[in-house]
Order: sequence, then structure tokens, then C-alpha cells
Amino acid sequence: MSNTNQGPVTVLGLGMMGAALATAFVKNGNATTVWNRSASKADALVAEGAVFAPDIKKAIAASPVVVACVSTYEVLNELLAGAADELKGKVVVNLTSGTPEDARACARWAEQNGVRYLDGAIMAVPQMIGLPQALIFYAGSQELFAEHEELLKLLAGTNVYLGEDTGVPLVYDLGLLSLLWSSLAGYFHAVALVNSAGVSAEAFTPFALTWIEHVITPAIPPSAQEIDSASFETEVSSLNVNKAAIEHLVATSKQLGINSDFSSAIQALIERRVAQGHGTHSLASLVEAFKQG
Repeated sequence: MSNTNQGPVTVLGLGMMGAALATAFVKNGNATTVWNRSASKADALVAEGAVFAPDIKKAIAASPVVVACVSTYEVLNELLAGAADELKGKVVVNLTSGTPEDARACARWAEQNGVRYLDGAIMAVPQMIGLPQALIFYAGSQELFAEHEELLKLLAGTNVYLGEDTGVPLVYDLGLLSLLWSSLAGYFHAVALVNSAGVSAEAFTPFALTWIEHVITPAIPPSAQEIDSASFETEVSSLNVNKAAIEHLVATSKQLGINSDFSSAIQALIERRVAQGHGTHSLASLVEAFKQG
């Protein structure tokens, strides 16, 4: 196992995230080679000490570890296939966004071509790269992850190894994004409602934060226990109770001319579970409705 974070690194892709990754290596003093189709994106990094390689094969040849963060797996697959010979025996740490199946297919290609491969999902914005609060999930060979863990710590304060299935980091990624988008969408819908009564978002927000802190967040751990045990009976807030409440929300939204697609989708899930005979179950049982597709 290597205990150093000083080794040479090549970074492929200099979008906002790729540039942030490369910057973290440069600031640590790693010999950092960068490549991007638009060469001008490397100018700031070169000024800081990075070396720009105009040819991707030369970029890969420069370092034993290649970190890739490009726009799509389609682009990544094209780049890797064009440099298969140069990649043999190298380590590729892929941090490109995509689907779990994209990651698994790339891992299979890597194995077939003698490339040591880790796939990861970055749970941070570019400005957080290198900070303690940044989080990156990884999967692939545990030995390979352990060998380069010190190097990867330069990118995020928290690095979590999730096992050999390279699709799992992107499952976590998409799960957390689902939580992000649905939570913010709920807040935006709530603001649209209170705006109709002349209440500003700023005036409403302290109550939203209190609601999240004291009602929503505490509900998540017991919901997880209910889901894992498949035990959803409740005396607190059943689907029958929520079915009546959400009817008021959807009706009010329509009366006010506020888009009700978001709340109507939740209403449909609740009504489906009630119709299936699960009205006495908790909201956590909606996970079963999602699983039914």
C-alpha cells in the first residue's frame, strides 16, 4: 500500500469539475499533466505549474495515474479506446457522471484491456474540491483503492469505498440527487403557495428550516428502519391521513393557478398504496410504490 500523495497524475477533461480536480493536485505539488480538447482551458493551470499535453496519448504516458472527468461516458469511452495501448497497466480513476450501467461497461472494458480501474461519484460542487466537506464515493478493486487512497484524499475530505461493483457509486449519486431535487422542488412549490398570500420567500424560509430540522430530518432514520424491516404499521401519520391532506394541497394549488404536477405525483403514489389496501401504513411504505415502477 502506498502512503504517498505526491505521485504524478494526469487529468483528462478541464470543465469546471475537471479543472478543480487538477488544481487540487497542482496545489499539493504533484507533477500534474492535463489534457482537454479546448487547449485554452488549460492556461490557468499551466500558469500554476501544470503541464498541458496537446496529445491525449502523451498525456496518459506522462503519469501512472489518470483521473478522468469528461462530459459523458460516450466521450470517455471514445478517448480510452483511442489510447488503449498507452493505458495498459495504468490506473484510471473515472469521475465522469453517468448511469450505473455506463460505469459497469467501462469497468469491463478496462479489465479486458489491462487497465486498473476505479469508478467514482463526486458529491460536491467544484468549489468544494479539496475541502473536508467534499465527499466522493468509489468502487472497484479494494486493493487499488487502498493503494491510492492518500492521493484521492487530496480531492475530498471524505472518500467512501462501496465495494467492487463499479455501478454502485452512481446509484448513491443519483439517489442523493433525487433527494436534492425533490427537496428543493418541495420548497419551491411551498414558496409559490405562500407568495400567493403576499408572503415573501425570505419571510417563509425560517419556518421551512424549522420544519426540516424538527419534522422531516427526524423522520428519516425511523423510516429507514421501517423500510429495512418491511414493517409499516403506524399510529402517527398513516397513508389514509396523508391522502386527505394532500387532496387539500392539490386542490388549493389548482385554485391558485399554481402548477400541481409535483404534488399530484405524490398524491398518485399515496392513492395507489391506499387502493392496494395499505391505508394504515406509514409514508415510508411509499418506497414500495416506487419499486413497482
